[in-house]
Amino acid sequence: MEYIITTEQLTKKYKNFVSVNNVSLHIRKGSIYGFLGPNGAGKSTTMKMLLGLTAPTKGSFAIDGRHFPEDRIDILKEVGSFIESPSFYANLTGRENLDIIRRILGLPKDSVDDALELVGLEEFGGRLAKKYSLGMKQRLGLAGALLGRPPVLILDEPTNGLDPSGIHEIRNLVKSLPDLYDCTIMISSHMLSEIELMADDIGILNHGNLLFEGSLEDLRHSVGKAESTNLEDVFLTMVEQDNTSRKQRAKL
Repeated sequence: MEYIITTEQLTKKYKNFVSVNNVSLHIRKGSIYGFLGPNGAGKSTTMKMLLGLTAPTKGSFAIDGRHFPEDRIDILKEVGSFIESPSFYANLTGRENLDIIRRILGLPKDSVDDALELVGLEEFGGRLAKKYSLGMKQRLGLAGALLGRPPVLILDEPTNGLDPSGIHEIRNLVKSLPDLYDCTIMISSHMLSEIELMADDIGILNHGNLLFEGSLEDLRHSVGKAESTNLEDVFLTMVEQDNTSRKQRAKL
């Protein structure tokens, strides 16, 4: 099995607080990997380490055969990212905002139109960003991540703040991307029902520790749930079991 992202005992510690604790991930090439966990579990910190936005305290990772830290710049060229709500220059058009990113990345001019087409904004590229709806802004953020069609996308809460229609649009877009141009997607979300509809594999963090990695079917089996049980119920069961176990160990 070919993995495009791997981490080995990845750890991030802030003074006396461990945000990410010896996490080893294995993300298959061409898959959509749902990265789940309660607030404060360490998901965003893990993603920021993969993007070089914060340095690991311990451990290592590789993306598309390139290893951190020696290949840090090459890794950044391989990865498109969407971290939290993207910000834009309100008085520039969508196309002009993307062109700024394109120039920084040193990409050809036609990559902007290509990205706008991928996210369905080609007819709105000339509209000022301040006149975009929230859903259009999220799409523009994804277009920024898609510039140059990177082989890896890291998306942190791309449906945050959207109404049901906007969530549906972004979900269908994300689902289509691996087949459109053979990319791999790591996506976090609190919308577990959406992850259930998108993801091929799932990783679950709790208190910085990786509780599970594998398919939804394997996840259901690991907590003794029926095949029809939804992801939210299975997720809550696993996290509650881990929390109970932690409390019991703390009493010893």
